[in-house]
Amino acid sequence: MKQNYAVIGLGLFGSSIVNALLEHDQEVLVIDKNENRVNEFRDRATEAIVADTQNELALKQLGIGNFDNVFVAIGTDLEASIMTTMICEELGVKHLVCKAENARHAKVLERLGADEVIQPERDMGQRIALHVMEPKILNDLKLKG
Repeated sequence: MKQNYAVIGLGLFGSSIVNALLEHDQEVLVIDKNENRVNEFRDRATEAIVADTQNELALKQLGIGNFDNVFVAIGTDLEASIMTTMICEELGVKHLVCKAENARHAKVLERLGADEVIQPERDMGQRIALHVMEPKILNDLKLKG
């Protein structure tokens, strides 16, 4: 069964999520308060909306609570990130994935009900370190075995 997605915040992180979803032929609603960012996806996304996602009525009218997966990819505007996350949770989003700028921001988003909280720089740094170490780890295991 095909799921539907909404991505709120179309900076580098949010745009990367949208592009990956579109490459896999998923239905994607994109939302940002910046019209230029929204216009970049107008011809490719299922729907592209300019909206202030701190406005509960706007998210309610967009039917955000009916989406299977919502990404809150709002970066540096912590208030917008927190308010949007809270509203999405209150409207019954099934799976809520949020971007956090730091550990304290992540803790707040988790307490608000985010199902997954991502800190892109931290998470990617850890993955790259493991990737670089992996051949050495595998080699060490072979030598011990």
